[in-house]
Amino acid sequence: MSRTLYLECYSGISGDMTVAALLDLGADQQVLESALKSLPISGFDIAISRVKKAGLDVCDFQVILDHDNRDHDMAYLHGEHHHPHSDGHGHTHDSKTVHHHPHQVKKTHAHDHRGLPDIVGIINQAQITNHAKALAIQIFSIIADAEAKAHGVDRELVDFHEVGAVDSIVDIVAVAVCLDNLDIREVIVPEVYEGRGFVRCQHGTIPIPVPAVTHIAASHQLNLHIISAEGELITPTGAAIVAAIKTSDQLPKQFTIEKTGIGAGKRTYDRPSLLRAMLITDKTQKQDCIYKLETNIDDCGGEILGFVMERLFEAGARDVHYNPVYMKKNRPAYLLNVICTKADIATMEQIIFEETTTIGIRRIQMESTGLKRTVKKIKTSLGEAQVKVCELESGMRIYPEYASVVELCEKHRLAYQDVYHIIKKECEAAEGIRDGELVELNRFELPLSS
Repeated sequence: MSRTLYLECYSGISGDMTVAALLDLGADQQVLESALKSLPISGFDIAISRVKKAGLDVCDFQVILDHDNRDHDMAYLHGEHHHPHSDGHGHTHDSKTVHHHPHQVKKTHAHDHRGLPDIVGIINQAQITNHAKALAIQIFSIIADAEAKAHGVDRELVDFHEVGAVDSIVDIVAVAVCLDNLDIREVIVPEVYEGRGFVRCQHGTIPIPVPAVTHIAASHQLNLHIISAEGELITPTGAAIVAAIKTSDQLPKQFTIEKTGIGAGKRTYDRPSLLRAMLITDKTQKQDCIYKLETNIDDCGGEILGFVMERLFEAGARDVHYNPVYMKKNRPAYLLNVICTKADIATMEQIIFEETTTIGIRRIQMESTGLKRTVKKIKTSLGEAQVKVCELESGMRIYPEYASVVELCEKHRLAYQDVYHIIKKECEAAEGIRDGELVELNRFELPLSS
């Protein structure tokens, strides 16, 4: 059963903070360790521990590299203008720190500069689920687009000398694996807090929020909340994670908390560096809301589209249909429409992205009204048949189920319409249908699209 995650980003967000919060929330540590060991890269180790932040016992995830990394070097990042603040109770690792040594027979080196295709190749070789691979690649793609815009180059020319370093690969893959392990498909992020001032990077001193973060926030409509604290609270990796996984920025009016996890950050500002993650249950969720996913496709063959429809139905889509449309440059194309529940959105979108050439999907929430209906079985002169009984104020309507009609057609070698009308007529004449004596097979709790 998929779950809903609420991320509370009052201290910003980064890759390591997210991994730590998800581990504290219950993600399987052994699954994560196995996944990271399968990465075809070297030059890193990880440490998972319990630390104290503002007196709270929280989880810490650290990527330990065999080369210098100034990502958490406050003197380097902010120079002489930075005045470190204490968390009150410090940030100390206890004796539970666990070090992991991935296999040393690897194909790449920690200091390599990589493009997006190189990153994708590394992720695809990891022994993780397809869903985790797709999410990790999506996060890196968001960063690539933002860096390309910030530096004024094509996406293919972005050199991941910073965000593509080993620690970022490990952080992003770890986030994807933990989210997949927790079966999280809905993520609510109302806002993300960010500081102000300047921060030093390889290119020099740049303003906060850094350009990559501003481009991600603009492209993916992240709600930023700038506070008076001086310092970079949102890293490009953290912003890309939110952009990739956020499904809503609105908390339910009422919800219960199933579990809470807190991840520690490494940087020290005027507030504790903490990311709190909560698994929640919406107590106000309406049962009559459905979603429509739609996308325009002009470069897919009919056989592919037919296969996509089969996969979507098998995965639980309420309805799938195509409309012929004309796109830009008068190209004949198809508009794919998928009707599904909120819980199935991520599954449906993954299938569409995997099986078609589309690069974007529109998501529309709709309220649905449906008749109360019950599927029952009735004995007819032709044999047993299933019927759908729909209730109206003026009475009931009977609809023989397609599978039953076909089965009796083949059995008696009769035409479809003849069998359909025989079943319907005999069912309507049966006293039992009014008295509720027929055997009930299934009562739908939600209105269907048909």
